[in-house]
Amino acid sequence: MSSSCDAILKALKECLLNSDCVQKQGHLPSECLKQHSNELPEQCQLLRKSTFECKRNMLDMRTRFRGNTVGMDAEKLRQQKTPAPPAES
Repeated sequence: MSSSCDAILKALKECLLNSDCVQKQGHLPSECLKQHSNELPEQCQLLRKSTFECKRNMLDMRTRFRGNTVGMDAEKLRQQKTPAPPAES
């Protein structure tokens, strides 16, 4: 898979692992996505949709030419959350 969707995919995995579907009910993350998607928190549902959009945009020739903006936005958010290393003098 392209690296443009990695940040969204990692966020979806983390969200699924922290959801009640996995934590309390003991389902596998894949089961939660396929069979219990309506029980997932809103954040996980939005990340699932974003992952779908990102993968779909990888196949769309117009967005392949322009760049995958869905994945880029997620990468920017991830970089904002992690502090930059201090500059050496």
